Amino acid sequence: MKILLVGEYSNVHWTLAEGLRKLGHEVTVLSNGDFWKNYPRDIDLSRKPGKWGGICYMARLYSLLPKLKGYDVVQLINPMFLELKAERIFSIYDYLRQHNGKVFLGAFGMDFYWMYVNSHQMPLRYSDFNIGKELRQDYPARMEMLDWKIGTAKHRLNKMIVKDCDGVIAGLYEYWVSYHQYYAHKLSFIPFPIVCTRTHPILPWKDGDPVKLFIGINRSRSLYKGTDIMLRAAQDIVARYPERVELQIAQNVPFARYREMMRSSHALLDQLYSYTPSMNPLEAMSQGIVCIGGGEPENYSILNETQLRPIINVEPKYESVYEQLERLVLHPEVLPDLQQQSIDYVRKHHDYLKVARQYLDIYQGKPPVASSSSHEKRALES
Repeated sequence: MKILLVGEYSNVHWTLAEGLRKLGHEVTVLSNGDFWKNYPRDIDLSRKPGKWGGICYMARLYSLLPKLKGYDVVQLINPMFLELKAERIFSIYDYLRQHNGKVFLGAFGMDFYWMYVNSHQMPLRYSDFNIGKELRQDYPARMEMLDWKIGTAKHRLNKMIVKDCDGVIAGLYEYWVSYHQYYAHKLSFIPFPIVCTRTHPILPWKDGDPVKLFIGINRSRSLYKGTDIMLRAAQDIVARYPERVELQIAQNVPFARYREMMRSSHALLDQLYSYTPSMNPLEAMSQGIVCIGGGEPENYSILNETQLRPIINVEPKYESVYEQLERLVLHPEVLPDLQQQSIDYVRKHHDYLKVARQYLDIYQGKPPVASSSSHEKRALES
């Protein structure tokens, strides 16, 4: 098959492309590298600041359009798959739809359904928009709600694409929930892809060693993702147990540097408001680094995982993060088992070749994989 992947979030599309290529398919990734993270891509479409940057971006985009024809499958990372206002993306989507075969939409991050379901129906106990039945009131969450509210161009674009496309593929349990009650007939769940080859040995822990923690910070999204709370809890643990724990902080660094820094740690803190580990913690887990973050029962259920429990799950509050960190620091002998479980978990559920085969099944019209009654029951619980 000839496949075009448009846009990038946290290396999802590039990693998927590597898997699809290994299986013999021709794949092109067009993206901006996810801004400063600078992930690999085949065709660079990044935008420089200012009016002139916008003019150059449009010129580059229109010069590329003749090359974006004749694909069997086009997959979009998000309704906002280009660095343009939503109003300008409608016509680009129509062009891709007209000149290619099937089109799939990724449910991998911020979009209307993620915002609307979790700020209105609130099926999840917590999310980027709610804690229980209360809306989050911090500025980033409120701005996203305004940005994607009903009637905006972003809302209309998302609704048009999801109605028109051939399928929606969710990469996390919570994104699957957001689309399920509206588009169950065209919705699939496929775990994020990870290249599971270990390039470095597991950082060992032996009696007397400090626990080495790592946290990555995106300044513009720290409050929204809860990294500010996780950082404060980690810093307080370091202050209380300076001989038992060390903390390394990576702030707005390119992915290659982030990965290098991460490898010298035992455990990583990531995404306070998530039920599930996303790409960065999964990458860490594949290297034997323990994830402290989203490991709710629903995460294991949608994967049909009944044995492995590698993730140190935290609730979305300072006290929970502090408590789990303190438990780990006082009982670090659990680390070797959790490290091995982390590797086994990613190999079992997220291996990029296994995931690529699941995508091919969906591209070729086989039924969605996440349709069991237990998943539906969990998705609709309030």
